[in-house]
Amino acid sequence: MTLESAQERDELASEYVLGTLAAGQRAEVQRRLPNDPQLRAAVDAWERRLLELTDLAAPVEPSAQLWQRIERSLGRLSAPAKISWWNLLPLWRGLSAAGLAATLLLGSILLTQTTPKPSYLVVLVAPQDKAPGWVIQASNAREIQLIPLGVVEVPADKALEFWTKADGWQGPVSLGLVKPGQALSVPLDKLPPLQPNQLFELTLEGANGSPIGKPTGPIQAFGRAVKVL
Repeated sequence: MTLESAQERDELASEYVLGTLAAGQRAEVQRRLPNDPQLRAAVDAWERRLLELTDLAAPVEPSAQLWQRIERSLGRLSAPAKISWWNLLPLWRGLSAAGLAATLLLGSILLTQTTPKPSYLVVLVAPQDKAPGWVIQASNAREIQLIPLGVVEVPADKALEFWTKADGWQGPVSLGLVKPGQALSVPLDKLPPLQPNQLFELTLEGANGSPIGKPTGPIQAFGRAVKVL
């Protein structure tokens, strides 16, 4: 039996739940789960931490093509194995978060390859169709990283402005202008520490940002912080 520290076990469980393990490593975790209560508890804990992320997408009807892909994938399973609750979650939610889950997986690959691991995660989605556009991660309560999931078209005379607001604040606070398609690190040293459910949003403002220190343009993306560690 492989000896591992509690931290190594927790990291293994997090990558298993996020889906970033290699196929061989994933199969090994699945083999261990029925007989390893400590690993099983770590996996269960990570599933609970990430449960709230599935509530960020509104239910939508899956397409016929998506069902066909699922059936083909299920047909390729070569051996019986214990399937994690997290793997089946998009199905139980009517695949309402199918696009979001794929985007989260992309963001999660980035997240799990950094040290330390993030303690907060935010997915910014478009208000119209809830399409994910940005991921925010924070390994501490004093700095966040804004990671684009694609390129957003912004008119030449406009700019994206980044805002946040926590419960109890009088109004949103600007975190500066954002260049489409570019990652950004934002210090929060002049703000209270991050907290669960804290709101983040991007609005379309004039080229120099909002002239009044408050959002004036339409919201392009928004999301709330989820504590994952």
